[in-house]
Amino acid sequence: MYNSTKVYDGFSTCFRQWKAIGTHCSFIHGYGISFKIVFEGDLDEKNWVFDFGGMKRAKGSIDGIKPNEWFNYMFDHTTIIAQDDPELEIFKELDKKHIIQLRILPYVGAERFAEYVYHKISTFIFLETDGRVKVKNVECREHSKNSAIYE
Repeated sequence: MYNSTKVYDGFSTCFRQWKAIGTHCSFIHGYGISFKIVFEGDLDEKNWVFDFGGMKRAKGSIDGIKPNEWFNYMFDHTTIIAQDDPELEIFKELDKKHIIQLRILPYVGAERFAEYVYHKISTFIFLETDGRVKVKNVECREHSKNSAIYE
């Protein structure tokens, strides 16, 4: 079995972890987040696990959006808020006024972003490669000192 990795970066993302009461993480804050995806599988006819440019040339999509565009849509200059955030309506109003680009997810934070991307990418990669490749793990990096990995 072979592994290869691909990093998707340059995403300016804001979020708040409203349940982190008593810490600065309960405030809206942002990072230049990145994702490192580890692919696992047999080599194809080109001797690749997964084409490093495969997301650009993908036949399929994620939520109806080409994979590279999906990453930008979800994470670039967006504000991500948990669906149970008690202030969600305020964020929806800010979105309506074009002050933020709101994305609502079940949960927020590096661990949960890694999990979310893992599940989205896993399904896509499995279909795109006819089951030859799977996603081994996804690492969400907030910056050079903090990251979380979901397997």
